[in-house]
Order: sequence, then C-alpha cells, then structure tokens
Amino acid sequence: MTDRRNPSAPRPAAPPPRVSYLVFRLERRIRARLDEALARHGVTTTEYMALSELRLRDGPSSAELARIAFVTPQAMSLVIRDLEGRGLVRREPHPDGGRVLRTRLTAKGLSTLRRCDRSLDDIEAVMLAGVDDAARKALAESLMGCAGALRPDPRS
Repeated sequence: MTDRRNPSAPRPAAPPPRVSYLVFRLERRIRARLDEALARHGVTTTEYMALSELRLRDGPSSAELARIAFVTPQAMSLVIRDLEGRGLVRREPHPDGGRVLRTRLTAKGLSTLRRCDRSLDDIEAVMLAGVDDAARKALAESLMGCAGALRPDPRS
C-alpha cells in the first residue's frame, strides 16, 4: 500500500506470516504428495493413518481410530471394512465383550505399511533436505508440543 500523499514513500513492512498459516500450507503440500504416493500402493491417506496407528496401538476400536484420523466413526468403519476385505487388517471381539471389535494389522498390512512408509520417507527427504539434524529434532519437538497444547482429548 502506498501513501497517497507521497507515492514514492516506501511501503510499510508486511507482517511475518502466521505460524498456523505456514503449518496449514505445509500440511496441504504434504497431503497432495502423500495422496499421490500412497495411491501407487493402493492406499488412501486415511487408510495409511489407520494402518500406522495400528502399528503403534494394540487393537484400538474403529471409534478410537476415527478420532486419530479426524474422520467420523462411520467413515472409519467403512475404511476398516475395506482394509479387512483386502486382508490388511483383521477384527476380533474385544476381550471385555460387548459389540466393540479390536482391529489389528495382518502381515500383509504391515508389508503394505512399510512400502507406504518408504514413500513418506522420500517426501520427507525432499522437504527436509536443507534442514540439519539439530533443527529437525527441534522442529519435531516444537510441533509435538504445539499439537499437544491443542489436543482436545488427552487420550488421543
């Protein structure tokens, strides 16, 4: 914006971009690359998130996976049903009984997940090529701290 009284006056410095905006832009770029890379493995990003979480947790329910993947429980039920139909996961009754089913990775699911992980490794290698190890560690710790501060449910 120029000063109407003095068009040659320098513009005031623009404010720096908001961190949340930069994180959002980065997430969108990662998501676009990830969607493309995972499609080559026949997996969606939501399926990848579910498979990744199954590697970390012992038998979560579809509802728990839905919270982690930011989708509705109904949508996650469809994802799990599809993954089960493809032999990537198996469901079994919860030991406490009831209608809750526990979901677990199969050997085929773990193999698929590892191939997908390599694709994400490639994306991260490009993204972080100019970032040294100390800055990577600091970035990861900062992002985890930010995410933790905004976590609505301490169990997720």
